[in-house]
Amino acid sequence: MALIDKLKEEQKLAMKAKDKIRLGTIRLAMSAIKQREVDERITLTDDDIVAVLTKMVKQRRDSVAQYESAGRQDLADAESNEITVLKEFMPQALTDDEVLQLIDDAIIASGAQSMQDMGNVMAVLRPQIQGRADMGKVSGLVKSKLT
Repeated sequence: MALIDKLKEEQKLAMKAKDKIRLGTIRLAMSAIKQREVDERITLTDDDIVAVLTKMVKQRRDSVAQYESAGRQDLADAESNEITVLKEFMPQALTDDEVLQLIDDAIIASGAQSMQDMGNVMAVLRPQIQGRADMGKVSGLVKSKLT
């Protein structure tokens, strides 16, 4: 089943269950997907949709950190609930060992020798890891391996 179809089906189920938080989050995701389709005049693939969802999760993580530092735990909890719903539609997260193995394979495949080759390594990794691991964390691991 295509990811967009799964989102639509879950939206219907959330409406029937009167789950306002889940319904609102799915509607936000559908809106972001539709906006990108309209802006770029394309139909998004599952990989493109995962990229949109990944961006939404990252935005919410940043918001949680800001709300917590401002002492607004109620807003931080609301953002955390949205993250939980969005993660249901993303691919299974990679374990730390799997990420390290993919980094090692990418370094070998790209022939990287130093930090100057980091862009090449990340270009190999991005399609394999998109939506399955935190790219900031992966970037730090790649840096540590190349230095």
